[in-house]
Amino acid sequence: MDHLLGLLRVRVVRGVSLAFRDATGSDPYVVVRMGEQKLKTSVKKHNVNPVWNEDLTLTVSDPLLPVKIFSQRVYDKDTFSRDDKMGDAEIDIVPFIEAVKMNLSDIPNGTIIRTTNPNRHNCLAEESAIVWKDGKVVQDIIVRLRNVESGELELQLLWVDIPGAPGF
Repeated sequence: MDHLLGLLRVRVVRGVSLAFRDATGSDPYVVVRMGEQKLKTSVKKHNVNPVWNEDLTLTVSDPLLPVKIFSQRVYDKDTFSRDDKMGDAEIDIVPFIEAVKMNLSDIPNGTIIRTTNPNRHNCLAEESAIVWKDGKVVQDIIVRLRNVESGELELQLLWVDIPGAPGF
């Protein structure tokens, strides 16, 4: 707990136009990684436009660790063979962490703190605003999956302070 700075909640909202990996579509699930941490969503059967609305919470513990990128992979769940890859994406979370470090508090709800644009270092499908919402730093993101014919993921990042943790 001495080094725990806070929690990064990743809400996996939904997938859009994911690739077909079976005759009836796909059975997708998402794996989110940051450093050694690895979390996954539930499997959505026979669906290439799944809605998860599932929160996956990662710990951020060491400011010296390169808390730069987390990655997601989408898989098709198979019963009798290895799960099929359905694409991957990386997001540079440095702008988000920098917004958290500003220690904002008395600003109006809905204030845009900063904007992140798509570039070759991230898989953003479009511009993404980091916003002060209900007393928290929040970012809604759409990522375009790589290494696959089609597919996007809608995600939301939210920073959670931990009482008693040193924070930034």
